[in-house]
Order: sequence, then structure tokens, then C-alpha cells
Amino acid sequence: MHNIKTNFDKIIEVIKEIIKEEINEKGNYLRRGSVPKFSDIEVIALSITSECLGIDSENYLFSKLNNEYRDDFKNLISRRQYNDRRKLLFEKTEQVRSRLSERLNSQADVFAIDSMPLEICKLSREARNKMGKESEKHSPDKGYCASQKKYFFGYKLHSVCSAAGVVQSLDLTKASVHDVHYLKDVQELFSNCIITGDKGYIGRGHQINLFETAGIQLEVPLRSNQKDQKPEMWILKKIRKRIETVFSQLCDQFMIQRNYAKSFTGFKSRILAKVAGLTILQFLNKFLYNQPVSRVKHAFAN
Repeated sequence: MHNIKTNFDKIIEVIKEIIKEEINEKGNYLRRGSVPKFSDIEVIALSITSECLGIDSENYLFSKLNNEYRDDFKNLISRRQYNDRRKLLFEKTEQVRSRLSERLNSQADVFAIDSMPLEICKLSREARNKMGKESEKHSPDKGYCASQKKYFFGYKLHSVCSAAGVVQSLDLTKASVHDVHYLKDVQELFSNCIITGDKGYIGRGHQINLFETAGIQLEVPLRSNQKDQKPEMWILKKIRKRIETVFSQLCDQFMIQRNYAKSFTGFKSRILAKVAGLTILQFLNKFLYNQPVSRVKHAFAN
């Protein structure tokens, strides 16, 4: 179940099938310069495999690979090279995740939108934090999480997922960015569908704008002091609950709240690998094992 090579082979076969038109016979994207022996898709697959297995420390990962799997990964690169190439392959990893979600959500027309806090350190250590300070645009800041009723220092993960629990789109912002700002991205990425969100997305202007420009019907529950109260459809509550389950899986199995990154580039690469890992396990469940996509802990048990 937790054999790295066995699960690596499962994942790399899925990736090959998904992006076969973009890579050459050795599994590399077209580039100038020398051809790496440890291919691009092997880097992506190893990154996703380690996150699926709960190995989020590169130091621990390479310790296991060098001691227990030396014969299985004959062209294994160094940890520093792996770290650098994983960050360089961020866009390609997102392409893999996006294509997997498109396959899984091909018939979906109802989605849920929400955000979750990604705390990188406690507020008391905010002044000493150095992660992400290389650029003001990408530096972390302080925000408020209404569901947990607390302030935190870090970033926000904004996401839209289908009723099946498959993440269709995601974005990272500073913690202080309000949830409604992600609706601008939603307007460009979605059309002719229903999206349900919590009270953080309330705004008559947003609903009208989304419907007129993209045919998106934004459904949010009204606050208790608002007029024109009407009973909420139970199915929309259930779909909103689904995205909360997805966030719980990311926290539990993928330990998304644990941060070892020293830069924003490394941080976003790790976050993407965790979400891509969740998506690829859902893909295996549906198309290989014929079981519910949400049973991600069972995907490697087959």
C-alpha cells in the first residue's frame, strides 16, 4: 500500500496518458540544452506520489529513496535538483491537474466555491517570518477566518469544486484578500452553470454580473437580517458540504497546513502537488477501480 515505486508507477502511467501529446518518448517537454535522464514527468509523478503517501518532507523522501529504492530509481537526481525542477514544472503540474479534473467533471454543471486559510506561522512570529518576503506581491499577510473565528498569518486557498468533490479551479492569494475577489477568476473560467457559496459571497451586484456576463447562477444563503427570505434548497447545502470535505481531506491526508517551504515559489508548488495528488487519487478511483471518487484513502489499497 505504501510502496513508493508501486504507487509511482500507477501515477506516472496516468500522467503519460493525460499529457502524451506534449512530451517526447523519454517523458520530457521540449526544451533547449541537455536532456535530463530523470524525465520531467518522473519529477511530477514523484512529487505527487510523495504527497499522496503523506511524505511531505523532501529530506525524508530522499533518505528513503537512497536507502530503500536505489535500484528502482536508477537515474534519480539530487534533492536540490528535484526541488528546483519541481518548481520549474509548476505550470506543467497544473496542466496535469487541470486535465484530470476536466475528465472527472466533464458532465458537471453545479459547483461549490469556498476558501480555506493556509497559516504559515503563528501571529506572534509574524515579524520574524522570512518565507515569501522575496516579493511584496507574493508576501504573506494577516487575514481573518470567519468559520474558525480567528485571525491568521499566511495565505488563502480559493477553490471551486464539483458536486462529486473534484477541484475544478484554485488560486492562492494573500490572507487579507476577500473571498468575493476570486469571483473575477470564476467569471472567466466558468459559464452556464450553478455555483453555490457561503455567506462570504453575498452581493446582489456579484450575482447579477456573473449571470449577465457568463450565465453563472450564484446561489448563496441570505443573512438572517436580510429581506426576501426564502428556504434554501437542501441539495445546495449538501454540495457546499462537499467542498468542506475536500478541504478536510487536504488537511488530513495531505497535511496541507504543514509548511516546510522557504519561498513562495516552493510553497505554491507544494500546495499544487497536494491538490494534484487528491485529484489523481479520485481519477484512479473512478476510472481504474470503479469506486466512489471521494474514497481517496482507499485508492492505493487496490
